[in-house]
Amino acid sequence: MTRMLIVGPAGSGKGTQSKRIAEELGIVAISTGDIFRANIKGETELGREAKTYVDAGDLVPDSVTNRMVEDRLAWEDAAEGFLLDGYPRNRTQVTALDEMLGRLGVELDVVLELTADREELTQRLKKRAEIEGRQDDADESAIRRRLELFDSETAPMIAEYESRGLLRRVDGLGEIDEVNARIMAALKG
Repeated sequence: MTRMLIVGPAGSGKGTQSKRIAEELGIVAISTGDIFRANIKGETELGREAKTYVDAGDLVPDSVTNRMVEDRLAWEDAAEGFLLDGYPRNRTQVTALDEMLGRLGVELDVVLELTADREELTQRLKKRAEIEGRQDDADESAIRRRLELFDSETAPMIAEYESRGLLRRVDGLGEIDEVNARIMAALKG
């Protein structure tokens, strides 16, 4: 049974690797983006609340995000392990996740950080914008702002998990299979 987080800057390959890791470990991959979309599409109470922020172009507040994540972690498929992608993003959410896991009577086993050179990430995101038509990846100054925000918001969170001895860093650059092999070796080691 594995309960883990995957963190890394935009373009580091979290989404791609999350699916592969979950499949290889036989656990469910839980993306906060997917949780948001499912709640909004399903018009749940939390989805309607989140939609008001999304429609206004605002970040969904931690209180709503935390409730969505806790609800999802309580599903039966997460009982045997999970991989959280996109949550927590800051120290406040780390505290909230600790409380959620405490209520569920479980704890994290590992936090996997995918690292990557910023210039390489910028080029990767611009290429993704061309291929997938993702507007959020098309503007280089917007990409740089997202990477800076990741550094300022997420670095303290990563340091927290490192101090707990849970952090494993893996280079996220390279071919998908090559990165996956490094990840699986880090998880075993």
